[in-house]
Amino acid sequence: MFNRLNVARASLSVVAATMLCAPAFAWEPTKAVEMVLPSGSGSGTDQMARLMSSIVVKHSLAKKPYIVTPKGGAGGAEGFIDLKTSPGNPHKILISASHMYMLPLTADVPFTWKDMTPVANLVMDEFILWVNAASPYKTAGELLAAAKAKPGQVRAGGAGSKREDNLLFAAVEQAAGVKFNYIPYKGGGDVATQLVGNHIDVSVNNPVEAVSQWRAGQLRPLCVFDDKPMAQTDKVTETESWSSIPTCKSAGLNVTYLMQRSVFLPSGVKPDQVAYYVDQMKKIVATPEWKEFSNRNAFKDAFMTGPTLQKFLQTDADMHYDLLKKAGFLADGK
Repeated sequence: MFNRLNVARASLSVVAATMLCAPAFAWEPTKAVEMVLPSGSGSGTDQMARLMSSIVVKHSLAKKPYIVTPKGGAGGAEGFIDLKTSPGNPHKILISASHMYMLPLTADVPFTWKDMTPVANLVMDEFILWVNAASPYKTAGELLAAAKAKPGQVRAGGAGSKREDNLLFAAVEQAAGVKFNYIPYKGGGDVATQLVGNHIDVSVNNPVEAVSQWRAGQLRPLCVFDDKPMAQTDKVTETESWSSIPTCKSAGLNVTYLMQRSVFLPSGVKPDQVAYYVDQMKKIVATPEWKEFSNRNAFKDAFMTGPTLQKFLQTDADMHYDLLKKAGFLADGK
């Protein structure tokens, strides 16, 4: 019989089922969450953080907003130090890249990545060997042969000194027995512009930094520094997709390097606060907006949390230490 009692019972059943399906958290933010970025406005990290903030609002993932705060001073040390000096504060999260390992090892800065609490790795960012579309070098082998024949004369441009680009070129030099003339620039966008203008001969831009110039026929990708070709099959040019780019290993250059994109909390936060943000990150990367962003920027799926993330970060940190040591980039006493 359809009456008020049955309606009440049905309503209670729905509520109970919803409570069972939805995760219950003992903690959630009581004020706006500050997303601290150890980089400047307009950077790849900044673009990612602003998308995440908009996803939280659009999909009502949190009761409080996420506010993006770039703190890229001193090569990003400003952002890391801000998090270190906020122990126990669950209303600050930081979006990091691999320079969190490198800054404390190459400069006298008062922090290490272990001063933060890992939440999740979102994706890995690829690196690609690029030349100007009019360059005589059609393959990585041809470029390296020229660099070997003319030591120090092939101009390599990258974002910053003793950062990811500089480190990757140093690894290529060691693996191939060549020497580049490395020229540092402010950011990846500047590097792509310099390559288009033939002010440098080669770069290792991330996909997002050079895709517009590739699509416009101004740059040519030679190889990707990964074990396997990239997964994205959508055409970027009339004939090529990201998956069309060969690996550097297949071209005879035995160098693999990817950059993590991870989320951290300050030290001293509680387990239920970490669990809250782990759940938030899982929900963010499951949205259509994130998936479109990830595919467009050719990110590699590598979502990690918990012990798996801890193990990955330690292994990644050890690898960076070894690369920095081989390159001669370590600061005195490191």
